[in-house]
Amino acid sequence: MVLSSVLGFPRIGANREIKKAVEAYWAGKLSAEDLTKAAADVRKTSWTSLKERNVDLIPSGEFTLYDHVLDHSAAFNVIPKRYVGLGLSPLDVFFAMGRGRQAGGVDVPACEMKKWFDSNYHYVVPELSEETDFKLLYNKALQDYNEAKALGVSTRPVILGPISYLVLGKAAKEASATFQPISLLSKILPLYKQLLSELKAAGVEWVQVDEPILVLDKAADLDKQYAIAYAELVPVAPKIMLTTYFARLDSNLSYIAKLPVSGLHIDLSRAPAQLDDVLAAIKSTSIVLSLGVVSGRNIWKCDFAAAIKQGQKAIDALGADRVVVATSSSLLHTPVTLASEKKLTLEQKDWFSFALEKAFEVATIAAVLSGSQDPKVATAVEENKVSIAKRRDFERTSDDAVRKRVAAITPEMYHRKSPFATRKEVQAKHLQLPQFPTTTIGSFPQTKEIRTARAKLGKGEITEAEYDEFIKKEIEMVVRFQEKVGLDLLVHGEPERNDMVQYFGEQLNGFVFTQNGWVQSYGSRYVRPPIIVSDVSRPGPMTVKWSSYAQSITERPMKGMLSGPVTILNWSFPRDDVSRKLQSQQLALALRDEVIDLEKAGISAIQVDEPAIREGLPLRRSDWDNYLEWAVDTFKLATAGVTDATQTHSHFCYSDFGDIFPSIQRLDADVISIEFSKSDMKLLQTFQQYGYSNQIGPGVYDIHSPRVPSEQEIKDRLQATLAIIPDHLMFINPDCGLKTRGWKETEASLANLVAAARWARQSA
Repeated sequence: MVLSSVLGFPRIGANREIKKAVEAYWAGKLSAEDLTKAAADVRKTSWTSLKERNVDLIPSGEFTLYDHVLDHSAAFNVIPKRYVGLGLSPLDVFFAMGRGRQAGGVDVPACEMKKWFDSNYHYVVPELSEETDFKLLYNKALQDYNEAKALGVSTRPVILGPISYLVLGKAAKEASATFQPISLLSKILPLYKQLLSELKAAGVEWVQVDEPILVLDKAADLDKQYAIAYAELVPVAPKIMLTTYFARLDSNLSYIAKLPVSGLHIDLSRAPAQLDDVLAAIKSTSIVLSLGVVSGRNIWKCDFAAAIKQGQKAIDALGADRVVVATSSSLLHTPVTLASEKKLTLEQKDWFSFALEKAFEVATIAAVLSGSQDPKVATAVEENKVSIAKRRDFERTSDDAVRKRVAAITPEMYHRKSPFATRKEVQAKHLQLPQFPTTTIGSFPQTKEIRTARAKLGKGEITEAEYDEFIKKEIEMVVRFQEKVGLDLLVHGEPERNDMVQYFGEQLNGFVFTQNGWVQSYGSRYVRPPIIVSDVSRPGPMTVKWSSYAQSITERPMKGMLSGPVTILNWSFPRDDVSRKLQSQQLALALRDEVIDLEKAGISAIQVDEPAIREGLPLRRSDWDNYLEWAVDTFKLATAGVTDATQTHSHFCYSDFGDIFPSIQRLDADVISIEFSKSDMKLLQTFQQYGYSNQIGPGVYDIHSPRVPSEQEIKDRLQATLAIIPDHLMFINPDCGLKTRGWKETEASLANLVAAARWARQSA
């Protein structure tokens, strides 16, 4: 019999119960006990919903109030010293590590966050050193397993494997210069053995051990560590399903197939071509193969016929008892259910599949492969066949005018008129900015009043004219604040924008939107990605109205604010029937028109944000060149249509830029700002090493935390930064947009930033 499996489930709750409960707890409006109950209620609903959909192997232990990697750090006592001895409860220490804390005499910054592989999810990076004192403080996987069991639901516990946990960590500041986190493997293995043996003693049959780094090139050098680790873990553990996702195994398969694990999960949604190699490698073993045929990363309905074909190939090679049908990855990256969507047309709804629908797909495919004669299964298969055909034959997905415009792109459209050195001189005269110009990344706090006004407009409770007057007042307030605090290059604050991607999608042809399609980005921050369903074009100006108004009420220069083509693509659910390159080119042409219109309207600095350009990089290095070529080209296509006097900006989230530095340089933005405050100087040393020649604004404080940085902290940061970045290339700005922050902390933080900038000018 072929079993069905889901690797993980969204944590938010169908109606954002966890987001609301966590934020209420932070605000002191909910007790720890009530937060715990809210979490238990969501877990119960998730488990029972999967059971009702006939999923055989239901995940437990992967639920978290903030981040699953942070859960492991807290359970393993990987708690940096700055969080110890503060008199906080374990729960508050956990949250302080994720978001920092500045209350009750406690003032600690958050741990660093990084993107989870090539997704838009962020994990909290473990800080490790030779001094790390591993202890198993509690066994969360066991707790959740027992909780589900008491509800009558049999589950498969999920844990992050020891090698992936270590490799995803970083050297703490107290670590030696030569320290490598993987060197701690022998110290952490006893904890994993204890954790797994406790699961086995509790009657757990299977445990899902996620080792996602096995899809990376760097895993090729970890064969000995994997052999050692799993030789120790397997004898004391339940049956281990070694789980990989997001990419192909490639050469790592040769040693993975020799590990003494009972099962192996592979991603056949993103890497379908690896099936033959995997079957050949494990055929002579007893390994059970879990086939990730239902995508955990997109929202498109699974093609049952294609999935069944893959499943049958595996059965023919291994036998039905050695095959599991599964989601490709955790469903963390998808919304909870289509049932919440009331405004999508029936035609659109028929194309999509969210987490609960994907669970049904997995169970149905497994039933077919098991030879089910259930009429309901046969009906589901036939309905799927019709849905797939209808979408394939839908005429309105292609726009001839858009396709012709893409075909007419010329090499000249990718280049500015003059080189940067020439543009810099022209812009200096035009903008008249001081040394070390201060600016922000774009958004200002989205207050309750802003959200209420937007909701009233949507419900028809206020008119468009009334809403516009409200937005004008908000923009004027933001502009006057920036003038008062002393910022040099202003922004309008984006009060009219619900989201940096959705806002643009709503004004472009080719997108549809959900009401409740929330997906976790980090902590309690959830986004509602738009869905690209057809060719993209711009019916008219999108941002000119508000940027022009903001410029009209100040003498200081105003930045226009746009999201870049690659970011809009990566932070949407893209089409799966045309290439990502084509979708990005279409977005770039729409944005090019907007950039030119902003310039014509008198906006002399235009920021086209590409925080997702690094995250979109394929996980296998052999696939990089093709991606980087079109990703950089589409940014340039969007920005190169302006004159030398217009200063182009872009913003990037923290990344390891060293391996793609030539591409960062090739973007040719006049100014880039980077998320930097929680990273060390290695990032800037990369820019120094490679000779970055354009202007740069390394973020001087962390906006993901409510903590207010002191003026001295920012001065210290600037002093260290200016030892690496030449004075004439330096901008001063926060890490990222201020949308999620409150006004009180924003005012205090920016006042300290401006004071530090003035100090830097006096000290230069």
